[in-house]
Order: sequence, then structure tokens, then C-alpha cells
Amino acid sequence: MPSAVALIPARHGSKRVPGKNVRPLNGHPALAYTIVPALESGVFESVIVSTDSEEVAAVARHYGAEVPFLRPAPFASDTSPDIEWLEYTLKELGSRGRAWDAFSLLRPTSPFRTADTIRRAWRLFTAQDGVDSLRAIEKCAQHPGKMWVVRGERMLPLLPFESAAGSSPANPAGRGVPWHSTPYQALPPVYVQNASLEMAWTRVVLEQHSLAGDVLVPFITEGHEGFDINDPTDWMVAERLIADGVVALPRIATAPYGVSV
Repeated sequence: MPSAVALIPARHGSKRVPGKNVRPLNGHPALAYTIVPALESGVFESVIVSTDSEEVAAVARHYGAEVPFLRPAPFASDTSPDIEWLEYTLKELGSRGRAWDAFSLLRPTSPFRTADTIRRAWRLFTAQDGVDSLRAIEKCAQHPGKMWVVRGERMLPLLPFESAAGSSPANPAGRGVPWHSTPYQALPPVYVQNASLEMAWTRVVLEQHSLAGDVLVPFITEGHEGFDINDPTDWMVAERLIADGVVALPRIATAPYGVSV
């Protein structure tokens, strides 16, 4: 099998949910629920956290991840694209004699992703020929066919498509029905990417300077695997889902960070 590394981005700064990567969720820092499944999946030779914070680094090491170096400030702002820190990280690790065929990007904001989620995605990715990457997706809750672009006092459909329609007495020309006026159930399924995981060959980053490349395979997440914590409301929803027993967090055997045993 190809070799792979898990790369977990965990900047210290977050404007929408301050300290979200190390904020306690059901007894452990949120970051732990990404590190532990990555280690347990058996997919990766190494699990590495990319952070600009010594505090986050200490948490990551407590749960078994590596933090070989801190991310430089130019690659750690809230507007820094992933490709910048990914390319920097892979090149820096390469200069230290460490290289892998593939990598997976696992964000700490998806705490319900499990080791089995990662294994399923890895099996799908490595079974494909001629692909550059895999990305987690889920069916859209709101169809883009019913979205609009507002320009001044007028609006235009974001997707000016029509559903196929046959000729009928009420529609002798057989004209299609605009998507924005088509029942949701009759619209073609559309998927949106979520933050659960991405996988790609390292050559895509190092040679094409791209995170995804040109040929992507879809990985459709199940249940709450793709749930993403982006704002305080998401955090409250996650806590409620856990409290109500709707979804379970990955099990962590390590003592909580900061607790002596």
C-alpha cells in the first residue's frame, strides 16, 4: 500500500469560535477527537499537527500526534489558503528526510469523524486509477437551483437551468421549468463539500501546487461524519447531539489534557 501521513491544521487563532481547537468538548480538547481516530485508523505512518501555538502543540503531543515544528506566521492567518501551509509543511518535512506517497487533511472541526470513516475513505481513494484526490461531500440541504444573485433592485437565478419537460396541452412547446420553480424532489441531486477529510497524492501539492488537482473522487459521508463546527451555534448543536445520545464522539482512552493520573 502507498505510504500516507495525516496532516491536522490547528491554528491558535479563530475569530468565530475562540480557541476552538483546544476548547473542551465532553471532557477532551476538540483536537483530540481528530488525532485519536487518525492514529487508530492504521492508515497513516505519521499523524502530524500543523500549528502556530505552543499550547496547541502541547495538547497535540499529549494525545499522540507529532508537532515537529511550528507553522510560520505568514501561513497562519485566518485568510491563509491551505495550499500555502501544506506546501511549506511537506517541503520542510522532506528536507528532514521524511516523505510519503499521499496525505490526508483532517480538520479538528469535525469531531464525529471516526477511524472507520478514515479507513473507508482510504480504501476508496487507493482503489481508484488516475485520480489526484478525494474529498468528503454530502447532499446539499438547500439546493443551489433555488439561490439568487441580487443586483441592485433586481435578482437573477444563480443557476439559470431548466428541468426537462415534454409537450402537453398546457405546455405545447415543451419548454422546461426553471430550477427555481421546480419542486425540490424533482431537482437533480447536488452535493457540497464538508470539512471531514481530504486525501491526495503528495505530488499534487509539490508538482501541481494544488490541493485537489484535476481529477477528484467523491467520498459521501454518512450521518454526522461531516458535521463541521464553524461558529458558536455549531458548537452548541454538537454539545446537544452528544448530550441527547444522537451521536457518539470517538472514544479516547488517554487521560484528559491537564489532568494528572
